[in-house]
Amino acid sequence: MECFRIDESGYTGFDLLNADQRFQGASAIGISDEDAARLIREHFPRIQAPELKYRSLSRRPANHERLLSLQRDLLTHYRCVTYICDKRFLLMLKFVDYAVEPFYYERGIDFYDNGQNYAMASLLTLTGPTFLGQPAYDNMLAAFQHAVKEKTPGPLEALVAAARATHWRDFPEGIGPLAQYAAPECLSAIATPGVNTDAALVVLQSLISRMEVMAEGPYRVEHDQSKNLLTYHDLLQRFIDHDQEIEFRQTEITSLKFPLKLAEVAQVDSKTSPAVQLADVMIGAAIEAANNIAGLRSGGLDPEAVMTLYADHQFIHMVPSVDFEEQRRFRQGTQAAELIDYFSVNFYGRPRES
Repeated sequence: MECFRIDESGYTGFDLLNADQRFQGASAIGISDEDAARLIREHFPRIQAPELKYRSLSRRPANHERLLSLQRDLLTHYRCVTYICDKRFLLMLKFVDYAVEPFYYERGIDFYDNGQNYAMASLLTLTGPTFLGQPAYDNMLAAFQHAVKEKTPGPLEALVAAARATHWRDFPEGIGPLAQYAAPECLSAIATPGVNTDAALVVLQSLISRMEVMAEGPYRVEHDQSKNLLTYHDLLQRFIDHDQEIEFRQTEITSLKFPLKLAEVAQVDSKTSPAVQLADVMIGAAIEAANNIAGLRSGGLDPEAVMTLYADHQFIHMVPSVDFEEQRRFRQGTQAAELIDYFSVNFYGRPRES
């Protein structure tokens, strides 16, 4: 059975505002441990460490060309996919999903039609600090994240107060449901058991959508035994166990169909799995490149050199974009509302009132 090895980086649980880890992502590689060990020997013949770790290797400029060459080999000869998301943007998307969309749903408006939720979240992420005011904008996001975690009256009331403290009248379409109306349908959605701001489900959903296309038949996933990956492991097992036949169109080029081809998931010690170590290299380089491009960090590999290694189908990113026409075209006819409702029922919560 074909096996994809995965590794993640940037996981901070419910806290998507962590200043030290702006991006989160994961990589999946369809490679055997034997081939992975051979590639490591070819590209790093003098390595003495018991485990290949991207963070340690990238600190030394002498390793940079070898790391780029290794990734070039992987992306050229093996089935690979890497996913990266801007966690502040993802948090705003969740804000739109739970603190805005239910208000429109109650009024018979499909807020997800043609990616309107992505357009609003992008606009708020990129311009909200300016026209809603800082630090009020940041306080509102922090209050939203806290309210989703706690789901009690105090934090919910604090969220409404934080929304009202912004210049919300400059954008009532997005902030008005909370600030003007304290919309009970929005507060109820935020308080729904199982609803959270954890990005693991979003990351896995994107990885799986590509692995399902790349795999010719049933396949398995192996990942490291780290504490962070326990959340991924549990979600993967729930995906495997879900046997209802259904398919959702996500974007112009992706869909998700159950039951999955994914048949097994296992935890392994990365020290004994060269393939998992290569997944660490892939996601480590991608996260580092994202931080450098965003101006948050410096050093390591040239981010442009890293990004040009990828073909379009090998890299998935969730970042804000104000090219609204392109977003509309890309997400036209998608089943975002149906998918969110389906996941709410089957994976982390309960259905919204109809």
